[in-house]
Amino acid sequence: MPTKTITPEELNALIAERDALRGELKVVKVERDLLQERLKAFLRQLFAAKSEARGTDQKDLFLNEAEALAPTPATPAAQEDADEGIEVAAHTRKKRGRKPLDPNLPREIVRHELPESERVCGHDGMALVEIGVEISEQLDIIPQQVRVIQHQRVKYACPCCDQGIKVTPAPARIIPKGLLTESALAWVVTSKYMDALLLYRQAALLGRFGGDLSRNTLAASVVRVGQAVQPIINLLRDHLLDADLVFGDETVIQVLKEPGRAAQTKSYLWAQMSGSGPPVRLFGYAPGRGGTHATELYAGIRPGVALMTDGYEVYNGIAKSNALVHLGCWAHCRRYFIEAEAALPKSARSPDQPATQFIAAIAELYAVEARARAMMTDERGRLRLEHSLPVLTKIENLLQHHLHSVAPSSLLGKALHYLQGQWSKLIRYVENGVWPIDNNPCENSIRPFVVGRRNWLFADTVGGANASANLYSLIETCKANRIEPYQYLVRLFQAIPLAKSADDFETLLPWRLAVTTP
Repeated sequence: MPTKTITPEELNALIAERDALRGELKVVKVERDLLQERLKAFLRQLFAAKSEARGTDQKDLFLNEAEALAPTPATPAAQEDADEGIEVAAHTRKKRGRKPLDPNLPREIVRHELPESERVCGHDGMALVEIGVEISEQLDIIPQQVRVIQHQRVKYACPCCDQGIKVTPAPARIIPKGLLTESALAWVVTSKYMDALLLYRQAALLGRFGGDLSRNTLAASVVRVGQAVQPIINLLRDHLLDADLVFGDETVIQVLKEPGRAAQTKSYLWAQMSGSGPPVRLFGYAPGRGGTHATELYAGIRPGVALMTDGYEVYNGIAKSNALVHLGCWAHCRRYFIEAEAALPKSARSPDQPATQFIAAIAELYAVEARARAMMTDERGRLRLEHSLPVLTKIENLLQHHLHSVAPSSLLGKALHYLQGQWSKLIRYVENGVWPIDNNPCENSIRPFVVGRRNWLFADTVGGANASANLYSLIETCKANRIEPYQYLVRLFQAIPLAKSADDFETLLPWRLAVTTP
């Protein structure tokens, strides 16, 4: 059978078709690999551990600077001495045992005495005398005591006429004619915002001890208290804006009943934290995440203040419009490389992988920070210049080497482009020993809110969201100042109705009220 002769035009068409199919196949393979990578990332997000730890390497990131700041190798003679062993001075090991109970706790003394018939010596019959006591302590817990405070306002009248009737004035309350006392309100607030105990569970708990309260009553009380503390929140914001270093972040909150918006629409809780001066933690509710809301929150911040945030673009506008020193967060940057490394098959993971190299280099930066944590500012700055700058140079070289060798839409590509876009802000922290390397302190202040959100899921109204933001601010500021939130809130709720001027409210700030109030 004669073979068909292919003309040059047909051959060229077949070659072009083959090349086109090869190109399409290559694109399909790349898209497949990217989709598989995204699928692995989603599965890891759903089912894997939430920690960013990488086996035993995590401790090296924040705690162990041995690899990054390893001493020079020992001389052969010194190595010989080490092999032979050296004597180590004996040390005193702490005795293990039960931790003693807090000496500040109130104590009730219960004496246990022998009966009169046994207080006689068995040898000579003489009466025994007390020579001391053996003390042991137990921790006792009294459950919620629900009681009613009955206020009796005495009425007076003139015995000669009916025109001189007087009634003792009602005491000032944070909620006029409110049902709950200040201590009860403080218990409700700390239970909800510090212990993440939902209001309906609080109502059920109180009901077991005779306190028949509805969830609506508790919710209304919380909202009114959150509104009443607004003067304190305003003063906290003034102190925050006076700080030389400010941290910023935001997280999602859902509000069901907001005019003009669907219940499923995302709203945001913006977090701000002072890095100098009195520790301040502030939360502010906003219906969106745009620059308009951020501008309102940062209105009044002084030029030259250092602002530490993640890579969200809105913060760039805030920094530029207010002439701030914008710092980047290395923890956020590292997170992208962690995700890229986790998406790799186990067989493909090795120290030569780009994601692993970047993670190891970032660990060296944190190793320097671990060593510098207890240092003075100037000393920390010198240590960073000596040890962190070479590591930053190494990271920059790795970035330039790998930036254009991977698909931008891959996890590694996203990590590299994030690093490139944030580079000028990420390297700025070495210029000042006061500036932090990451935004972790602010993220840690948000964590209690996120934990509580898993329980209560949403806010019913905008008023409830604003009240929650104010009360979270007070509790987290108390914790940052090492003040017991419940005790502070009791004193605050008692004092707010009596405050009339700005100076009066100034004395009610957490770090002042705890000292000046008996």
